[in-house]
Amino acid sequence: MGILTNLQGHDVLFIDEIHRLSRAVEEFLYPAMEDFCVNFVIEKGAHARTLRYQLRPFTLVGATTRAGLLSSPLRERFGIFHHLDFFGLDELVLVVKRSASILGIPITDEGAMSIADRARGTPRIANRLLRRVRDYAQVRGDGRVTPEIAREALAFEGVDPRGLDALDRGLLRTIVTVYAGGPVGIEALAATLNEEAQTLEEVVEPYLLKIGFLTRTPAGRRITPAACDHLGLALPERSNNRSQNQLF
Repeated sequence: MGILTNLQGHDVLFIDEIHRLSRAVEEFLYPAMEDFCVNFVIEKGAHARTLRYQLRPFTLVGATTRAGLLSSPLRERFGIFHHLDFFGLDELVLVVKRSASILGIPITDEGAMSIADRARGTPRIANRLLRRVRDYAQVRGDGRVTPEIAREALAFEGVDPRGLDALDRGLLRTIVTVYAGGPVGIEALAATLNEEAQTLEEVVEPYLLKIGFLTRTPAGRRITPAACDHLGLALPERSNNRSQNQLF
């Protein structure tokens, strides 16, 4: 109530992870989104009264990676839907160079490219890697971020040229060595890796699916030949035979 009534004309109200709103808050937002007003109930029982407050026109922006968890009444009240994809390499280079200028980090174009190339299409990860590279450059170098320093620092952090970390590589290797290339269920992978299944689904899998290192089938997860080439592992024969039988 306080937030909505204090909005100025044409303000933007941004709600991150909007799928986590309680049902009571969602229902409170319905008249605000439709009629720019809110209904506030005071007192209780027979003396209960509803006060109607008129709001100034505003824009509501909601962000979520789990749109399916939004209730239908709330989802349908949004007039515009946008799906955001991973950032491109050129965009990430601009993000890294801008962040470096804000932090006062001397960085070359090639150094920014080396970091952006391993950022998994995500600015937040690019900024995190930039700070780790800065620390490495200050301790092991002269403070400048060059492509050589960036590669050394990221290798020291366990980030390979495709942006995969130890957990990513561990998941892929487990599918190959333990489950013969798949298919394997997410719960079995989580138990083998001693990780939460939700962590694998929401943190690890999206990027591996995006770059074509992992596929999801009704029977479970499968590793791809591209992932095996990257890891230097051979795709098990049993997985190859099974794929050929399905094709023919």
